[in-house]
Amino acid sequence: MTELIVVSGKGGTGKTSLVGSLAALSQNKVLVDCDVDAADLHLILQHNVLRTTKFIGGKQASIIEERCTNCGLCEEFCRFDAIKHKSPSDLDGEEKYWIDKHACDGCAACVRHCPEQAIDFKEVISGDWFLSETPHGPLLHARLGLAQANSGKLVSLLRQQARLMAEKRGLDLIIVDGPPGIGCPVIASITGATYVLIVTEPSMSAMHDMERLLQLTTHFRMPTGICINRSDINHDLTSRIENFAKKQKVNTLGRIPFDPAVTQAQLEGTSVIEHVTNGASKNISLMWSNLENELRKKGS
Repeated sequence: MTELIVVSGKGGTGKTSLVGSLAALSQNKVLVDCDVDAADLHLILQHNVLRTTKFIGGKQASIIEERCTNCGLCEEFCRFDAIKHKSPSDLDGEEKYWIDKHACDGCAACVRHCPEQAIDFKEVISGDWFLSETPHGPLLHARLGLAQANSGKLVSLLRQQARLMAEKRGLDLIIVDGPPGIGCPVIASITGATYVLIVTEPSMSAMHDMERLLQLTTHFRMPTGICINRSDINHDLTSRIENFAKKQKVNTLGRIPFDPAVTQAQLEGTSVIEHVTNGASKNISLMWSNLENELRKKGS
């Protein structure tokens, strides 16, 4: 089974638009949106949600007031400043500790140090994940709740479900729209994948973030290729990206010019490949052809 992960060092490079087009160009695949903090692939794939499942990402603490003796040890050991103390003047004469659920990291330090066992520690629902059907195949995506952590755990869950779905339906390709950056969710996205495609653009910030991402994929010895989106907005930086990739022995698989049709396709809720057949669509098709060759070389 082949697992292609599409990532970018920063947001706004056009990664999701490109994945939408790859969804239209490829066959026999499962689609996954692992950008769980800002999932939007489903918006351009005319999806129909078949199943919604709650995601339990961890535990949170809360104080059992009738047991609490206001010793303050929980506040002392909390590294996330989640435990607050209200003085008697704030609460009409009642001294009280309470836990800010948005700041609690679920580390359980307060639970371990409370001498009165006055900290409750329960699982919390951190969001939802969905199985949807699209004209291009099944799509797994998610919505993480506000101020909820553990996005790496949710990414791993989505990839696991995608493999199960691919086995169940006899599909041999998984295409993942990965999160931006180089943090935990990205590592959870690329670990064990067949191939990583980095989408970048000719700007200094995008180039810098692409270099950091390449360091990450090199560290994990991941087969990697590069696609330069909006490649004609700065030819000098495009050349610098290509030269850098060449020195790193990484193939530049495609150069996609700026095309207003991409934005128009987004507004109409579809991929640019389905919206128009010329302009950027031609370059995306060529890039996909190069990418298919890379995937075949990896013996998948």
